[in-house]
Amino acid sequence: MRANYKMQRLFLPDDLSAGVSVEIGRQHAHYLANVLRMREGAELLVFNGRDGEWRAEITALGKKFVSLSLHEMTRAQTPSPDLLYCFAPLKQGRIDYMVQKAVEMGVGVLQPVVTQHTQVPKLGIDRLRANVVEAAEQCGILSVPQVHEPAKLDRLLAAWEEGRRLIYCDEDAPGNNPLPIVSELAGQKLGLLVGPEGGFSDGERKMLRALSYVAPIPLGPRILRADTAAVAALAVIQAAAGDWCDNVDGA
Repeated sequence: MRANYKMQRLFLPDDLSAGVSVEIGRQHAHYLANVLRMREGAELLVFNGRDGEWRAEITALGKKFVSLSLHEMTRAQTPSPDLLYCFAPLKQGRIDYMVQKAVEMGVGVLQPVVTQHTQVPKLGIDRLRANVVEAAEQCGILSVPQVHEPAKLDRLLAAWEEGRRLIYCDEDAPGNNPLPIVSELAGQKLGLLVGPEGGFSDGERKMLRALSYVAPIPLGPRILRADTAAVAALAVIQAAAGDWCDNVDGA
């Protein structure tokens, strides 16, 4: 079932089931009462990334709390997407956009990667996770992607999961069209690696190209900024080998 976009959706960490009453705190109380101007008796949809989506009724609303009563499940829980997205951190505005779009495009895990040309020394993981939740709320997503702590590129590659292919956006890859390469990977476990604004170093490219599980791809004839490259690559992967593709099992 597709999401009901006419009702407000809210992520809650609590366990959800029929007949359960949930009390949420000041931040949500302010949002529901003062921003959305909802009142007692109003209904919304809640989810936690584990127990599906539920229709809930506001039974009490104060300045510091909101009480919700869960009535019925509207959508069963979906499995988490098996697409690992590895990215070099960007400056705040661009990384917020990139994380939101990655969630919309169906990634299951977001893995920040520190490369030689990464220009963001400190990454706000809590902010990234908040962006993930907001994107899931707005886009009807039930399985909330995980956000891992940053890892250096060489350590990430050394611990890479056996059997998972890594699609690597390489500005030096021959040709312009990534579709033939990505289409051959349909049905396999996949990861995507997008570098920083300054690109990968020569040493990093050499290291990546030496690994048998890495598949370098081009992204057209134009130079793309890192956040644009991420959206373009995710669209290609989902269309040619992911959950947009009718000939992939389970899609």
